[in-house]
Amino acid sequence: MEIFESFKKTFLFIFIVIFPLTIITLGFSNFFEKEGNLGELKEKYSRKKISSVDHSKFEILQKDFKDPHEVTAACLSCHTERGKELMSTAHWNWEREEYIEGRGITYLGKKNLINNFCTGIMSNEPSCNKCHAGLGWTDKNFDFNNQLNIDCLVCHDKTGTYEKATGMGGHPPVGEEAPDYKNIVANVGRPMKHNCGYCHFNGGGGNNVKHGDLETALLNCDRNVDIHMAKDGLDMTV
Repeated sequence: MEIFESFKKTFLFIFIVIFPLTIITLGFSNFFEKEGNLGELKEKYSRKKISSVDHSKFEILQKDFKDPHEVTAACLSCHTERGKELMSTAHWNWEREEYIEGRGITYLGKKNLINNFCTGIMSNEPSCNKCHAGLGWTDKNFDFNNQLNIDCLVCHDKTGTYEKATGMGGHPPVGEEAPDYKNIVANVGRPMKHNCGYCHFNGGGGNNVKHGDLETALLNCDRNVDIHMAKDGLDMTV
């Protein structure tokens, strides 16, 4: 009797779970293998987006900027609500609201957690916070409510020349080493792989150091490396 019940359960599991999943998988497989479907998807998602704005024509961006805070002020004069949007994200705050039983609502994130690789940012803010989307977070006095502390260029630079300085809490180099702000602001656009990779590829101090699956190879790879970013795939994160 026990053998019969066991066989019955196995049969039901195969019939109710395995069989439908197999049919669905085969159905999707056949759909994408049909001639034209994959090609159409590649064509649709590989089209380069054409910007509706030429930032080089804005009068406010024609000045010789002395520091990145002036750049941010110019950006916010048109993109009036973007500062508030960014400041409500974990990208900016480096923490999320969490509920912990027995402790209630608390705030946890890179700002205050200890991890098993770099340990934590505490006491080393000037270097660790080079990868913050802000300007000058060198100690606990950084003002997270000041929109002028937002670094617009690290995510929107299209020239590949914008750099943040080491040991300055996310602030770019100054003096003769300062970025060419006027050229960069004339060529800003939607974030691309190299913008995200500036921090996420180089976490821990160098390329592919901290994250084993994030490195500069993803900028121009094939499907054998990463199916999502592959040049011969949909290249979903152009």
